[in-house]
Amino acid sequence: MLNSVKFNDVKERVMADVVIAGAGPTGLMLGCELALAGVEVLILERRTGPTGESRAGGLHARTLEVLDQRGMVEPFLAEGRPLSAGHFSGLPLRLHDLPTRYPYLLVLLQSHVERLLAEQASALGVAIRRDAEVTDLRQDTDGVTVTLADGGTVRGRYLVGCDGGRSVVRHRAGIGYPGTDATLTSLLGDVELADPPAGNVFQQRTARGDYSVLGFEAGWYRVMTTRTGVLPQDGPVTLDRLRSSLIEIAGRDFGLHSPRWLSRYGDTARQADRYRQGRVLLAGDAAHIHYPAGGQGLNTGVQDAINLGWKIAAVLRGDADDTLLDTYHDERHPVGARVLDNTRAQVALGGYDAQTEALRSTMAGLIEQPAVNDQLAGMVTALDVTYPLGGGHPLVGRRLPDIDLPDGRRAYQLLHPARPVLLDLGATPVAVPRDRAGAIDHVLAHGTAATWRVPVLGTVPAPAAALVRPDGHIAWATAVEGDTTGLDTALSTWVRRARVPAG
Repeated sequence: MLNSVKFNDVKERVMADVVIAGAGPTGLMLGCELALAGVEVLILERRTGPTGESRAGGLHARTLEVLDQRGMVEPFLAEGRPLSAGHFSGLPLRLHDLPTRYPYLLVLLQSHVERLLAEQASALGVAIRRDAEVTDLRQDTDGVTVTLADGGTVRGRYLVGCDGGRSVVRHRAGIGYPGTDATLTSLLGDVELADPPAGNVFQQRTARGDYSVLGFEAGWYRVMTTRTGVLPQDGPVTLDRLRSSLIEIAGRDFGLHSPRWLSRYGDTARQADRYRQGRVLLAGDAAHIHYPAGGQGLNTGVQDAINLGWKIAAVLRGDADDTLLDTYHDERHPVGARVLDNTRAQVALGGYDAQTEALRSTMAGLIEQPAVNDQLAGMVTALDVTYPLGGGHPLVGRRLPDIDLPDGRRAYQLLHPARPVLLDLGATPVAVPRDRAGAIDHVLAHGTAATWRVPVLGTVPAPAAALVRPDGHIAWATAVEGDTTGLDTALSTWVRRARVPAG
């Protein structure tokens, strides 16, 4: 690892193991992951400080789980408000019976998520340099030199672009961003209301469009309007423009006043054609943008970071060669593509013509069926994400459930150090090769529940043993006590060889 990151106000060359462009939720989560593994991190952020703006408004179950896996979830739970219902294109989804400790959407504005992640990053020693706009990059065989708007440069062994949909990192790395253009326009305002509708969530569809009023915090609301067609982007959104749109669609303006933040968005959907170009990688909106249906964007970015962080750390430690980083694209690109597809489907299902209304009525009836509800809820919350890790056991590639262990711990507490875990549930322990034993945490947990509840799959027999990666996904499992078939292959793929003491 390199020496500690140092910088001052002069234009100097700064060194770090990993440079991250962007201090949004994705960049901050990645910084935490890397720092936890002992990696020197420098986050560059073009903004001078927090803006208070919040495009996203909630954390889904899988994001809460990965925060729990690192022992970070409690501050988020303390500030957020659980909501046991989600939606698919405005059609309600039941979340309360999801097989997780967090069967809800945690309503929490992005500005609070960023603050809490920044506090965690600071506690871990992550350096964040603000008013530092990335303008160019140049990579070579040893690292990446990043040029800043003030003329200074930063040098890192790897650069990760978490700098949003207009990512300079993606553009300068020559990574394509194909997709589809916007077909609709939504206006958004965080405002106060003199005459708010009843309840914390109010949504309505009309022949002219749809609108929603969400009560996030005491005294003010998020108001959103959507209509088909792309409106001219002739200057910033004003309160009068939002009021006119609301009156046109809803027939009233609810007495909106005193805006905190106004913005617009559409259903543009684009995805980087590759998440890695040499020593440059992409995560979050820099890798994928889409219509914010179901609140999946921020959550997908944080989960990108969880997948990528431990892999970069393993390469920097010399525990793996750098081909391990190719698995980041292989695993996360299909996840991002699925998010784009399901949000496009939600836009299509949100039309206002008679044919679409008939389709919505049909879909509403289908979603009442538990199997359909569970499949859509598993997808929107990302609890069902399964990576193509090979192996014959049905649990391989899926996330580990947070089962209770006989010693009083929970499974996710085992993942706090971000190390691989061999969870041994049988009466006959698995024999671990000596050259791997020091690189994993071998946990004997005979006596746990005989079955696991798994998203979409339902109730399945618990494995006799499972190798769990640092990101909480199962890399190998067996149904037979003491069986090690395929374990050596999984270990050689995901776990470094430990030094075996002489003699």
